[in-house]
Amino acid sequence: MALFECVPNFSEGRDTRTVDALTQAAERAGARVLDRTADAKHNRCVLTLVGQAHELSEAAFAMARVAVERIDLRLHHGVHPRIGAIDVLPFVPLREVEMGAAVDLARSTARRLWDELRLPCYFYEEAATRPERRDLARVRNLGFEALAARMREPGGAPDVGEAAPHPTAGAVAVGARRLLVAWNIVAEGIDMRTARVIAQRMRGRDGGLTTLKALAFPLDGGRVQLSFNLTDSAATPLHRVTELARRQVTRAGGRLVGGELIGLVSLEALSAAAAHYGALQGLTASDVYV
Repeated sequence: MALFECVPNFSEGRDTRTVDALTQAAERAGARVLDRTADAKHNRCVLTLVGQAHELSEAAFAMARVAVERIDLRLHHGVHPRIGAIDVLPFVPLREVEMGAAVDLARSTARRLWDELRLPCYFYEEAATRPERRDLARVRNLGFEALAARMREPGGAPDVGEAAPHPTAGAVAVGARRLLVAWNIVAEGIDMRTARVIAQRMRGRDGGLTTLKALAFPLDGGRVQLSFNLTDSAATPLHRVTELARRQVTRAGGRLVGGELIGLVSLEALSAAAAHYGALQGLTASDVYV
């Protein structure tokens, strides 16, 4: 049985009723919801789903319909960059499934989002049709407020749909990718300028770790968040990112005070981190219960 993971990100993290409605829409469509995370500061929620291709395609459409009905980006405020009510929609092949199947799933789902909901879509990572759009950061870096103007620029039109955003729901970045680890670290004793410098030093596109994406966000109480996406946790392990961030923050006069996983983490990534810190030696799949 060909299984996929889908990790949609929505621009709503404060209204529990909307997050509930998104989750219920996915479940009614036949997908299994493994995790949901919502954050008021980012004003964003992330769901982790698993299922067969048709189940996830139906779930993605059902959730997108809820997002269009309930989320108005003209009224949305949060610290996380976004271009859409359903902002990011990645499909991940599991087990022995080929990446090409995830690309096909992403592209067919995007066409339906446009045909039935009038949501223009950009393809990123393995689903990208243009090399400059492989990096998600380059797809959504200007945000919803600048989206209409960007679409009118040369090379700015979406991959699917007309060159005009949905008036309240914007556009969707639809992708196919490998498993990643979304890992947030909270620090205190440094300001946002320093946090942004640390994120820039660490991320791959600015000369840091090649499979690492990093951003910095302000939190309440003078704390800051270093937000990481590890796109290849074998090449860039979780503990390496954590310890590099610790050294950078310590040198700047601050300290790490917490961490947060968004969504799920692979057994391999967890085992490597556990082994590094001298805990849970020999962790195997039989030790994990779902």
